Amino acid sequence: MQKLSTRLQRFRTGSPLSFRLLAWILLFSSAFTLIASAIQLYSDYSKDLLRIDNRMLVVETGYASSLARSLWALDQKLLQTQMEGILSLPDIVHLRLRIEPDSELVMGEVPPEAQTTSHSFDLIHQGDEMFKLGELTVTADLDRVYSEMERKVGVILVTQFFKTFLVSILIIWIFQYFVARHLSTMANYARHFSLSNLAEPLKLDRPDTPLNRRDELAQVTDAFNQMRDRLNEDVARQERDAAQIRKFSKAIEQSPSSVLICDRQWRIEFANQKFTQLTGHDAQDIIGKHPGAISETSMDHRENRHLWQSIRLQVQRVGVWQGEVNSVRRNGERFWEQLIVTPIKDSKGEATGYLILGEDISIRKRYEQQLLRQANYDILTGLPNRMLALDRLKLALAQARRENSLVGVMFLDLDNFKHINDTMGHDAGDNLLIEAARRISSCLRGTSTVARLGGDEFLVILPGLTGGDATSQVAERILKTFEPAYLLNNQEVFVTTSIGIAVFPTDSDNSGNLLQHADAAMYQAKHKGKSSYAHFVPEMTEVSHDRLQMESRMRRALDQNEFELYFQPIVQTDTGALSSAEALIRWNSPSMGMVMPDRFIPLAEETGLIIPIGEWVLQEACHKAMKWREITGTNVGVSVNVSPRQFRDPNFSDIVLKALESSGLEAEYLELEITERLILDNTIETAEILKHLDQAGIRLSVDDFGTGYSALSYLKSYPFDTLKIDKSFVQDVLKEQDDASLVRAIINMAHSLGLRVIAEGVEEEAQTHFLQHEGCDYSQGYFYSRPVPEEAFEKWLRTNHRAKA
Repeated sequence: MQKLSTRLQRFRTGSPLSFRLLAWILLFSSAFTLIASAIQLYSDYSKDLLRIDNRMLVVETGYASSLARSLWALDQKLLQTQMEGILSLPDIVHLRLRIEPDSELVMGEVPPEAQTTSHSFDLIHQGDEMFKLGELTVTADLDRVYSEMERKVGVILVTQFFKTFLVSILIIWIFQYFVARHLSTMANYARHFSLSNLAEPLKLDRPDTPLNRRDELAQVTDAFNQMRDRLNEDVARQERDAAQIRKFSKAIEQSPSSVLICDRQWRIEFANQKFTQLTGHDAQDIIGKHPGAISETSMDHRENRHLWQSIRLQVQRVGVWQGEVNSVRRNGERFWEQLIVTPIKDSKGEATGYLILGEDISIRKRYEQQLLRQANYDILTGLPNRMLALDRLKLALAQARRENSLVGVMFLDLDNFKHINDTMGHDAGDNLLIEAARRISSCLRGTSTVARLGGDEFLVILPGLTGGDATSQVAERILKTFEPAYLLNNQEVFVTTSIGIAVFPTDSDNSGNLLQHADAAMYQAKHKGKSSYAHFVPEMTEVSHDRLQMESRMRRALDQNEFELYFQPIVQTDTGALSSAEALIRWNSPSMGMVMPDRFIPLAEETGLIIPIGEWVLQEACHKAMKWREITGTNVGVSVNVSPRQFRDPNFSDIVLKALESSGLEAEYLELEITERLILDNTIETAEILKHLDQAGIRLSVDDFGTGYSALSYLKSYPFDTLKIDKSFVQDVLKEQDDASLVRAIINMAHSLGLRVIAEGVEEEAQTHFLQHEGCDYSQGYFYSRPVPEEAFEKWLRTNHRAKA
């Protein structure tokens, strides 16, 4: 008994829910059993009573008539026998027969303190008349019924108790196995649940079946795990938010701009490190102060107060204030500061404070002043630039209209500046421009303006003139100042200028036309032989118009396939066998007819159109060389001229290699002819491009050798393969001994350097004999063929026996 009590106490302590469930099951089962048993007992008791009542009714219906006959016949023995039969019936213990008028017969005995029930009925004889003979009272004993009910109560209570107990134990076991132990697992999981073990999900020790996945325990488990997932997400989000907050805090603290955070009353709550560095004020010293009162002095108190009042009003109305203020550091030094003031709003859109960002723009202010000067003045020469010159020209014209005076406009362009810039380098060109600007300025009076428009172009404005002759006098003085030599790189160089002159209001009454007319007059001065000046005349507009028209037509010519290639053969001097051909471009314009290169190539170089035109020439020439291979059955090379502008294109090497790749021509059969003027520009870029082309296997040739500022060192420095003697030397080799000696020297020098030699301009057979005798490798000229179109050249290839040799 003590052990059972201990187990119950342990069970109650270890599994209180199961214990309470058992108690409630027992309580309600007992109550239900008692109620059901009571109902069952009452029902059985009622049935027994009903059975006794029925038995008495059976006595009445079965014995009433026979007893009445026996009593009418006064047959006492039969009457007694009948009553004994009644008394022998179950539960019948006493009979009382009252006989009319006053006698009675009693049989049986009622047990003392017994529970009984009685039933009486009359004995009636029916004849001609009805006579009541007596009354029989039957008494039944209920002790059997009560004892049977007591027995049933005992049996029912015992059986129901054991049944209820066993069912409760079974229910408790089932509850323990299927519910309580899982609840304990959940309790232990929840008890040890923390942020450190969020990765471990809740798992119950039971089979993973579809039914188990849908029941309440699975729902609770899923709820736990969903809570864990949400906590994981919340923790991750909190970590991200914390990282973001730390990052933003560090960003504000380490911001290159000064940061102030103020409350609603504009009292400073925070200042970052940059603010301390910028102003010299310690962050702790300014907490609680108004930002306008940090470095306020008595001199600017009123101005500072008005400033911050306007800042506050604009931030309230617009939401931001941005501007430049002249602030004061702690040491009294003034500096320019760019401020941005914005409100800090909560989720409801109400301002909870203010953010003030500041940046020191003192250096930018100085730069702005420098940029303002750079925007109006040329950096190299210090002269006014185009923008400022045009403004001054408009002012001069306005003043001339008021004073009824003249304004002279002079357009200056340095002669051969591009050649000097290419051959002697950009530094020498810059020095030349500086000196030219100084010489032009020295010829002008104080009211005049000289400006650099760009490149080697200058503009002179002469206001307040009384006559047109004054412009000629100024132009002559300028030309005279250009007569002395320029010293560039320790070398004397003579540079002249061409001047175009237009006068207001004689030539035009607006600044744009005056500049155009002066530009047209300048080109006319160049055509006159340079180092001269020319006044504008109306006929010059036609020349300028033709130039613009040619440029416009040339831009469309490439798209409309108006360019075509002519070819001139290059042969071996000793045998006359074809070696290669030089590609020469022609422009067959529908409106202008056949245009030679000397007319449009300079303009193409100025406008930059030479780059797409040169690319087209390379593509066409390489494809034609492959076609000639099919015609002759031998490899025929092709030679292409390259202009300086084209050579300096960053994509030039790629364009050449692309032309070889698209045509299939081997690199050794393409030769690029480079002018001596280009290679004298001894730059790293030039050397790199030539080296790249040479490594690709492309042959390089020096064109027009001897016509420029010859420097023999480049023949050794650069990877050239061929040297072309200019035709000006070849055409007089039979007449001039000097030319013959020069050609002979060039051939010998080239061979000593391992270079092949091509003689241009061979027009007579005797010239070929001279070149053969001197060992010239190749010849080119009218003697072999003039430059001819593609069809004529292909015919020459098919019919000329030397071409097939």
